[in-house]
Amino acid sequence: MRSRERKGMAVQYATVLFIILVLNFFLPRMMPGDPFLILSADAENEVVSVLTEEQREYFRSYYGLDRPVHEQFISYLGSLARMDLGDSIYYKVPVSDAIWLRLPWTALIVVGASIISTLVGILLGLLSARNREKAGDKLLLLGLISFSEIPSFLLGLIILLAFAARLKIFPLAGAVTPFANYSGPLDAAWDIGYHAALPIITLSLTQLTGTFLLVRNTLVTVMTKDYIRTAKAKGIGERLVWTRHALRNALLPVVTRVGFMIGMLMGGSVLVENVFSYPGVGSLLREAVVARDYPLIQGIMLIMAVSILSVNYLVEIIYEHLDPRVASYEAA
Repeated sequence: MRSRERKGMAVQYATVLFIILVLNFFLPRMMPGDPFLILSADAENEVVSVLTEEQREYFRSYYGLDRPVHEQFISYLGSLARMDLGDSIYYKVPVSDAIWLRLPWTALIVVGASIISTLVGILLGLLSARNREKAGDKLLLLGLISFSEIPSFLLGLIILLAFAARLKIFPLAGAVTPFANYSGPLDAAWDIGYHAALPIITLSLTQLTGTFLLVRNTLVTVMTKDYIRTAKAKGIGERLVWTRHALRNALLPVVTRVGFMIGMLMGGSVLVENVFSYPGVGSLLREAVVARDYPLIQGIMLIMAVSILSVNYLVEIIYEHLDPRVASYEAA
């Protein structure tokens, strides 16, 4: 039965992926203009005679954009079946090369933010639950909930102005120091982490409240269970009751939260990377949208969608192994 459930889940994910493919293909083409009109515009976005109409028609034919849209879509699906994402119109390189060049930078800040927001959220949730209804708990709860209402791009601007422009503790932009000569791998790693610190902090803060509330509320519920009262009756210390019994069970929903958080962080990285001029996939997506680079937009959105779906699928499998009740329910 579990195998059948897993097949059904795979079919659901495949259906979602196909819908994403359709949206990724058609939505960019609904934007005004085309790649060659945008590339031939001046600073005021007024078309100038850089490309003649004949040249534009030639390039549209070269990239297959003069064909009916349904034929373009079928050709796109055929290319995907061959693991070919096409060529970037703006950068004149394969889409896969353009994405793989930027992807490690986005992966660095997304993974870093996931780890930090999860660990700090768990710690704060535990402290808040242990001091429930006290002044510290109410202050922490109010502060984090209010803090979560700040949009990621605005939060990034505040952090950038405070710690980079004003205090000059961190760099204003970039992922590495230009023309730096590193003495070794540790020196290079330090420089990369130094530039990634503010984007990671910004993304971490955007997801911290969700993890905090989940852990706090789950702990409050878990502490009312019979096995907690039994543990206390056995004379187990308060600290061990909270950490070994309560927190261990409260962490199960956090596993599911991580899958959801990865998707939110990848979406948030688009805004945060542009605020900090960080050379990740998010800033590449903005450049592709401005240039109306259809193949590059499609490739980036596809990679992001596949990454998010894969993480969520993996989380569901991990959660099933961590909580035997899920497997027992599916087998019933």
